[in-house]
Amino acid sequence: MGRFTRTLAAVALTAAVVAGTAGWASGNTQRAVTGPPPGSASWQADGSLGRALPDPGRATPAQVHRFFGGLSASEQRELMERHPSVVGNLDGVPLELRYRANALALRASHDPRHASLAAPGRQILAFDPRGRGQVAEVFGDLRSARHVSVVVPGSDIDAGTFDRRGDVYGTPKGMARSLYAGTGPGSAVIAWAGYTTPVGLGLDAATGGLAEAGAVRLTRFTAGLSADGLPAPVVFCHSYGSVVCGIAASGLGATDLVVLGSPGMRADDVAGLRTGARVWAAKDDTDWIDDVPHVRVAGLGHGADPADEEFGARRVPADDAVGHTGYFAPGTDSLRAFTAIAEGVSR
Repeated sequence: MGRFTRTLAAVALTAAVVAGTAGWASGNTQRAVTGPPPGSASWQADGSLGRALPDPGRATPAQVHRFFGGLSASEQRELMERHPSVVGNLDGVPLELRYRANALALRASHDPRHASLAAPGRQILAFDPRGRGQVAEVFGDLRSARHVSVVVPGSDIDAGTFDRRGDVYGTPKGMARSLYAGTGPGSAVIAWAGYTTPVGLGLDAATGGLAEAGAVRLTRFTAGLSADGLPAPVVFCHSYGSVVCGIAASGLGATDLVVLGSPGMRADDVAGLRTGARVWAAKDDTDWIDDVPHVRVAGLGHGADPADEEFGARRVPADDAVGHTGYFAPGTDSLRAFTAIAEGVSR
């Protein structure tokens, strides 16, 4: 009876936190952007090379990479110029070609949210304008890097907030730049806002639908890095992004999986993630995420707290981080630890 009572209390508390924070407002409910890149129908109808192009919805990143490896430089350029949105977002395409394709797509965009992304010198590895917009940006020389990290953000992140000036270390760009600044030569960091995130703390944030869709995209993205010959990444996952990473964990091919401010990873413990990666967790005492019940009942909640000792993750010191978005702030113990993990020092 005691266990049943505790379960009911947890369900009630979960509902109260979600409803009390942002409500069950249907207006905040998001539809995940899934499937192949924009422009795929035109791509598949293109017979200019005299052969079929890889099906963006079916070809694996490894198959895509082999296809592009068999093209001449002029053929690659022709496809990039004819189909920049496909080439720029198709995992397995060589990264240099993706940078150029996304620069073309951004210059053609008339959405003011995307203006800063088109600035010269930015290395945009993915740009999908559908929905609220999805972006991935690289800091450092990804091609020559010995160590690669990927930062996966949580709620309220899209093409319009990727560059926001407020709460910088709660953005993928801010987290990635801070991590890159702390690493030495030979490292590169990718800010990956490549999935539809929840808006606010309503129903989407309390359930796993968007995380499941995001996990498919994240798994394919890291497979594309591998197909392009890049090192296995360290993946840093903030807030709802850790739910995405928990679902994707077994397919990421990561050396390390680091979660911070996590509401749960949809697993009871590290073994439940079914990954060979080392798993790390950080949570500071002032993070409001500690007030969210770490339960998973009737479709609500994301399960055990990865920062609890029973979960089995390695603990990252975070005593001097402040709030939910202070983990990558310069000078913090958590950032120093993240840097060591990214560079392989803590392995």
